[in-house]
Amino acid sequence: MNNPLSQFQVTPLIPFSLFGVDFSLTNSSLSMLMAVFVICLSLFLLTQKRSVIPHSAQVLSEMIYAFIDKIIQDTIGTEGKKFIPFSMSLFLFIFVGNFLSLLPYSFGWTAHLSTIGALSLLGLIYSTILGLKKKGFSWFRSFLPEGVPFLIAPLIIPIEMISFLAKPFSLTIRLVMNMIVGHIMIGLLTGFIVILGIEGIIPLAFSGVLIVFEMGISFLQAYIYTVLSCIYLGESLENQ
Repeated sequence: MNNPLSQFQVTPLIPFSLFGVDFSLTNSSLSMLMAVFVICLSLFLLTQKRSVIPHSAQVLSEMIYAFIDKIIQDTIGTEGKKFIPFSMSLFLFIFVGNFLSLLPYSFGWTAHLSTIGALSLLGLIYSTILGLKKKGFSWFRSFLPEGVPFLIAPLIIPIEMISFLAKPFSLTIRLVMNMIVGHIMIGLLTGFIVILGIEGIIPLAFSGVLIVFEMGISFLQAYIYTVLSCIYLGESLENQ
């Protein structure tokens, strides 16, 4: 049986370095590029023939937009309308990445701490910049909630800062752990199929059920990641 963790190994496909920095095309970066390509192609095909009376493809694209708009309304409010492109891109990128990783011989980059961690960190930086742009240096007032006695500020401020910096960590761990567990279970079951031969029909059936279940997990984890990202963005923008 193959090592179930071998599916998470990042391998260079086209080695390339510049000024000592490795810019090699890896199976991870190729998978991310494929996710972007699938998203762009799908949205182009769905919205190619727009009409006042929408056809089925257009209805699907409008449903996706309405779904993201509902998330924005529930987490940020009407002010968050301008963040629909950001939230929609985030949701589709994670969802398509999760979904494509279930295909045979594909690579699950959403199960890597480095890639999701970098994405979460960029989201934190983005929300921080927006908060500073809107409220200036008064944004730092969020680390000392209103009504807290100044005497305990040395205790409250570090706690609030740790809570703030933990946001990308919590986003990353939640998504990565769910995807790792699912992929390992599928890898173990498919390994038993080969070992057991004709009797492998039992793990094959379980594997099929698990893949269907993982499809639902792919959507759910993308949804949770997007909702939490919007909540953190809303917290950064709200008035103190």
